[in-house]
Amino acid sequence: MTPHSILHDFLHLFFPDCCCFCGNKLNVSENGICLECLYKLPKTNNFKIPGNKAEELMAGRFPFQRIASFCVYTKDGILQKLVHQFKYNNRKEIAIMLGRLFANDILGSEFISSIDLIVPVPLHPKRLKIRGYNQSELIARGMSEVTEISVSSSNLIRSIYNPTQTKRSRTQRWENVKDIFELRNINEFANKHVLLVDDVITTGSTIEACSIPILKCNNVKISIATLGEVF
Repeated sequence: MTPHSILHDFLHLFFPDCCCFCGNKLNVSENGICLECLYKLPKTNNFKIPGNKAEELMAGRFPFQRIASFCVYTKDGILQKLVHQFKYNNRKEIAIMLGRLFANDILGSEFISSIDLIVPVPLHPKRLKIRGYNQSELIARGMSEVTEISVSSSNLIRSIYNPTQTKRSRTQRWENVKDIFELRNINEFANKHVLLVDDVITTGSTIEACSIPILKCNNVKISIATLGEVF
């Protein structure tokens, strides 16, 4: 047993971590959510379903191969609590864990088999400085650990700082994100099948805006993976 684990066990004895959903005390091996709640995650398994709801939402807006979401995202649901933890409470390990779980589900499937690069939706440097990390990049990192597909986190950039998408209508969301993304090197994604990763898809405006500069690359293909979907 290492000094770090001894210290962790000591602190856990007097200041136990609790599941962010049910409030029960977590075991040492659990992060943010207990195993019981983890098994209750409302998985979509829609990576197995061509023409799923997410793909219907984005159909005709830009060329894509496939779209998959890990879970259904509902108000006060398990996934919402987890997303809140890693976006606003510095629980980075939860985003990485969920990325691993999602990747384990799709590993070996046709959805992931032809992917060359995992590309997280970027944050603007100003917001990155405030938060300290990009949650989509953490999800992508968790997926990369399982799939062994490299992450490209510096080519697609958010060049314009925009307000949050929260509480905006579909039209307002699109106006808020159009023309704010660009590529540093148009050749990096050429002849590649990239997997664009975000935390939650609601109207799809951010994903669509990200696709515009990517599709300028020669012979590029785009698929999308999100932790949650809101429909």
